Amino acid sequence: MNILMVYPQFPDTFWSFKHALAFIGKKINNPPLGLMTIASLLPENWSKKLVDTNISVLKKEDIEWADLVFISAMDVQRSDCQDLIRRVKRHNKKIVAGGPLFTAEFTKFPEVDYFVLNEGEITLPQFLSDLENNRKPQHIYSTDQFADIQKSPLPDISLINIDDYECMSIQFSRGCPFQCDFCNVTALLGHKSRMKTATQIINELEQFYQAGWRRDVFFVDDNFIGNKKYLKEEILPALINWRKGKKGYSFITEASINLSDDPDLMRLMSLAGFTTVFIGIETPNESSLIECNKNQNAKRDLLKSINKIHHSGIQVMAGFIVGFDNDTPKIFDQMIKFIQESGIVTAMVGLLQAPNGTALYKRLESEGRILHETSGDNADGSTNIVPKMDPILLKNGYIHIINSIYSPQLLYPRIKTLLRAYRTENIPSLVYFKEIFAFLKTIFRMGLNPKEGKYYWNLLFWTLFHYPSKFALAITLLIYGYHFRKVNAQNQRKATSEINRNNIGNIRQPAIEKKLTQVGQ
Repeated sequence: MNILMVYPQFPDTFWSFKHALAFIGKKINNPPLGLMTIASLLPENWSKKLVDTNISVLKKEDIEWADLVFISAMDVQRSDCQDLIRRVKRHNKKIVAGGPLFTAEFTKFPEVDYFVLNEGEITLPQFLSDLENNRKPQHIYSTDQFADIQKSPLPDISLINIDDYECMSIQFSRGCPFQCDFCNVTALLGHKSRMKTATQIINELEQFYQAGWRRDVFFVDDNFIGNKKYLKEEILPALINWRKGKKGYSFITEASINLSDDPDLMRLMSLAGFTTVFIGIETPNESSLIECNKNQNAKRDLLKSINKIHHSGIQVMAGFIVGFDNDTPKIFDQMIKFIQESGIVTAMVGLLQAPNGTALYKRLESEGRILHETSGDNADGSTNIVPKMDPILLKNGYIHIINSIYSPQLLYPRIKTLLRAYRTENIPSLVYFKEIFAFLKTIFRMGLNPKEGKYYWNLLFWTLFHYPSKFALAITLLIYGYHFRKVNAQNQRKATSEINRNNIGNIRQPAIEKKLTQVGQ
């Protein structure tokens, strides 16, 4: 049987880093790890082909070759996913769909023939069993059980060209012990952290190494430190030992702020090669943290926690949210001040959204405050809820935050704050020709820009004089800033175009007006 696996395109978002990747000639950060893992669960005698449409065009010949077309996607890929489904169906091919988007919203894709939902280690074998035993496959395969990921196979990297990507992906655990009410991770993967063995992780890394990979690897766990004891006793010592004598291999992951409470864990992560961690800070407003059940962030000095992580040799990237019920108009300047003082350069700020399946969605739905499904892009300036704050004030305040924190006037001093705090003794460094070329591009795009040039040259000479070993990091961060400004400008143009097209003077559209009236009643 011929299996075509298709990965939809990501729109141009803050998370995509498309404008930053263009500096080094790349189109996307990470390969489709889910489809690569699913491929390893398929019968060995089946022919498999993977088309990542972020890298290459899906051809008519690819579709015609296939007996089945597998599609996996996240919420943010919804639009392109719909286009791909329509295109495949024009060739009368059967579609098998799974992943977070379909697990949450399968009823909205009537063209799909078979849904393999939840975790594929459980539901895909059920689908395959029906196929192989000549039973008519069911329309939906789902489960309320969680997979034993210690039985998950090695992802099939033979389906991709690793040089097409900037960063490889690996998954150590699934699930998160916390219960943030706006997050759908626990609805999909549960509260208990389920972990792979050290042997599994080393085998996956060794697969990359044997293929010639020497660059970053992203541990895509939603909370890498869900089980600190297991990390410190098994995984991190194994990573430290595996990396001995190897060049490259910096690791990136996601974690919770309580990482800062464990100096030994931070030390081991730094020694193991972890250089960057994404943390959901959300807000400096204590009342809003309590409101959204972000208890791990509440009742602590967040700036002090961030500084501890930076001092350990791990850079903090962070997500922020405005639009909580407890937010007041003071939140906008409060957010700018907090981000600036924290030294968090990669600060992704979005309006509060309520993903389907979350506690927040259920509460707001009961209050008549859900407008539609989320965009899946947590930093595009959109929301699917009726906020308590006046929508015009909220939207304008959000734009004020974005325009401020990504401006050269604030971005470049924030890079300096990070460089002062960030310890780099344990970080390996390999410089490639494409990175030298990227630096030369920054001279023309930022250094010769009359609005940005003075900040650019000041940062470069300041870094060379004070922290020469961090020069490459400084260049990377200012390239990120360029990406953020481009995306922000596109989002604002899109919003303006929408307003003009609908002759709307502000964001209080009829649907919102109706919902606000219902809430008021």
